[in-house]
Amino acid sequence: MTDVIIIGGGPAGLMAAVAAAEHGATVLLLDKGKKLGRKLAISGGGRCNVTNRADIEDIITHIPGNGRFMHSPFSIFNNEDIIAFFESLGIKLKEEDRGRMFPVNDKAVDVVRALLNKIRSLNVSIRTNTEVCDILYDPAITSVTGVLLKNGEKLETNRVIIAVGGKSVPHTGSTGDGYPWAVKAGHTVTDLYPTEVPITCHDAFIKAKTLQGLSLRDVQLSVLDPKKRKVIKAHEGDMIFTHFGVSGPISLRCSQYVVKARKKHPDTAIPLQVDLFPMETTEDVLQQLVQLLKEQSKKAIKNALQGFLPERLIPILLEMAHIEPLAIYPELAHAKLRELAQLIKGFPLTATGTLSIEKAFVTGGGVSVKEIQPKRMESKLVKGLFFCGEVLDLHGYTGGYNITVAFSTGYTAGKAAAGQ
Repeated sequence: MTDVIIIGGGPAGLMAAVAAAEHGATVLLLDKGKKLGRKLAISGGGRCNVTNRADIEDIITHIPGNGRFMHSPFSIFNNEDIIAFFESLGIKLKEEDRGRMFPVNDKAVDVVRALLNKIRSLNVSIRTNTEVCDILYDPAITSVTGVLLKNGEKLETNRVIIAVGGKSVPHTGSTGDGYPWAVKAGHTVTDLYPTEVPITCHDAFIKAKTLQGLSLRDVQLSVLDPKKRKVIKAHEGDMIFTHFGVSGPISLRCSQYVVKARKKHPDTAIPLQVDLFPMETTEDVLQQLVQLLKEQSKKAIKNALQGFLPERLIPILLEMAHIEPLAIYPELAHAKLRELAQLIKGFPLTATGTLSIEKAFVTGGGVSVKEIQPKRMESKLVKGLFFCGEVLDLHGYTGGYNITVAFSTGYTAGKAAAGQ
């Protein structure tokens, strides 16, 4: 009988295997796919953003899905431990903007290879192309007795770590397998929804693809309450217009708030605003406009604004402000310029929702963390049943936060399972 069986060869499962084996357990790692570490290999755009070097409190604020729960797993294995671990494997890391940590050579495949070599050196047994169809419990469902494979084979163990991921990026093997096993054990699975996913919009210029491919840097995107018109959430950074809406880092971060607002107001589109100059007031922008146009008083406004605003946005902004594109400064009423400044500070978009959970980078919702022991990642309901990674109701923003959660909860689960 194997001491610990881990189901899932993603970041959480691989780190759980390392921790369990390092702490003396015999470990069997099962994955239904051909290769281990498939999600890790495509993370960070194929460069593998292994963690984020922010301090713990900052990391927790970047985990909007139950981030406070992570205090305990981080006390066992945190972001600095992750950095030290990979550097001990010979993977040199570099810090990029906003604390993101990448391998110096920008190759995710080397991170995966080093992790797999570590697991093999610890004599972890690995079975790929092996699909688990059920977790076996004792008659009273108070403890684990093993797992049942799709081929009918039963594997005995009294410690199972479920690390199968959520429902996002299904081609990596994350197809929601863990939720029925959790429910069978009496666990609550909270509503699943897409997070870190592009936002869909139905504005005329989006439908016409007028702005498709336009990137905006260092702007602020806000999600507004459709009834009160108050800001629900705002993020600063970069975004890009697509043929269906908006994407890019701040759009992904705002997406879960669009999903939640749509759930609250199912028959209402969700207003968004883009602030092109988030560090300046509307009055500052107005004064800059006046100064710019005075200096080029003989130029048509559509030409005078080039260089100040993204060229493809200019005709849309002028149309919204009801300003004739060929008008020159002496012909412009001050009220119209103020209206233009207000639009520059709050360019309106209308969100209809997001792409599907399968298209999302991360799954929101999952196995309730209220039913998990945070310093062990073990079920409070069933002895020997552990959960880690995205199968749990834990999610962070892009930027190394989700993978930090996966590695931390994986290591914590593996260590606890080995020591049981």
